This record gives sequence, structure tokens and C-alpha cells, in this order.
Amino acid sequence: MLSAILLQAATAGMGIAKLGATVGAGLAAIGAGIGIGLIGKGAVEGISRQPSAAGDIRTSMLIMGALVEGVALFAIVVCFLGLFQ
Repeated sequence: MLSAILLQAATAGMGIAKLGATVGAGLAAIGAGIGIGLIGKGAVEGISRQPSAAGDIRTSMLIMGALVEGVALFAIVVCFLGLFQ
């Protein structure tokens, strides 16, 4: 099935590089969603086990969430730059 999609993309004038950039941007967005979900899950579990450390856990969660979003944004920008070249 993947080979059929690649063949259609090649015949439609869309290069393999552009197809790869599109798939890469989608994977970056999915990866960021999974990463943020795991961070939230860990924070909720940590706060439920140690309620007195909720402030520290929340701060760490926000910092890690920002870092994951930054990496995902960088990956999407790189993919879009590859898409428009």
C-alpha cells in the first residue's frame, strides 16, 4: 500500500522529498502529543503520591512540556522548509 502511495506521489509531480517532509511534520506533531501526554500522566501520578511536592512537580512538568513543544516546533519548521524547497 505504501508503495502505491509513493508511486502516485511521484507521478503527480510531488517528489519523494516533499512526501517525506509531510510525513515528518505529522510524526513530529504526533510525537509531541505523546510526549506531553506522558509528562502529564507522570505529573498526576507524582502529585497523587506526594501531594506536598505538587508545586515542584508542576514546575518541572511545565518546563519539560515547553522543551517538548520547542523540539516539536523545530522539527515541524525543518519539515516545512524541506517541503517548500
